[in-house]
Amino acid sequence: MRKDNIRKYILPNIYYLFVLWVCLKAGTACRLATGVDLPHKLVGMTAALGPAFADFAPGLNPFDWLVGIAGATGIRLLIYCKAKKARKFRPDAEYGSARWGGPKDIVPFAAPRFENNVILTKTEFLTTNTRPKNPANARNLNACVIGSSGSGKTRFWLTPQLLQAHSSYVVVDPKGGVLSQVGYFLQRKKGDRIKVFNSIDFSKSMHYNPPGLYPQRGRHPEIRQCPDLQHQGRGQGGRSVLDKI
Repeated sequence: MRKDNIRKYILPNIYYLFVLWVCLKAGTACRLATGVDLPHKLVGMTAALGPAFADFAPGLNPFDWLVGIAGATGIRLLIYCKAKKARKFRPDAEYGSARWGGPKDIVPFAAPRFENNVILTKTEFLTTNTRPKNPANARNLNACVIGSSGSGKTRFWLTPQLLQAHSSYVVVDPKGGVLSQVGYFLQRKKGDRIKVFNSIDFSKSMHYNPPGLYPQRGRHPEIRQCPDLQHQGRGQGGRSVLDKI
């Protein structure tokens, strides 16, 4: 412990003893310089620097020590302020010492309750709270999952997120298998309301009929403005698009 204090406090500041000695000798030269006002003193100091530095030992004059201590303290404060404004460095850490984060590193960014998290990996989570107690712990919750067909994007990432049941979800599922996997759990276990729009098989889809919102039959100003809407999309069965709504 004592050696650590010597390395941390004494060794970095030992150079200021030399600064103290130089400033003390400058004070001696200022005291020995001839002249009354400042310009004449500065001119006389150039001639007095030789006799002042001729003797290595510092004098005992209080003025010399006052100038020496003030000069060394001022330089130390200047370096301290510069170091505070400098970029953040990692002392005693060499280049190439980066490491992978572990479970302890992600703890400040995760919610205490498992259900209130977005699952990233087996040990890494992100809280769904966009305003945590420490604003520095807020993170972007957008995720981009890239993988080939059959790599498990739905099974190993989307399905676990839906089973968290901590938010409202809008799922675009071209394969149509997500509803059968998580629909029962969300509706019966969690009490969520599920709305389905199936453009392939309308028998499995919820319907929305804008003309049905009018109180009287036959009063459809939108359709009157677009008379061709009833005749578009007639297939082999001769049914219009409105018959499917």
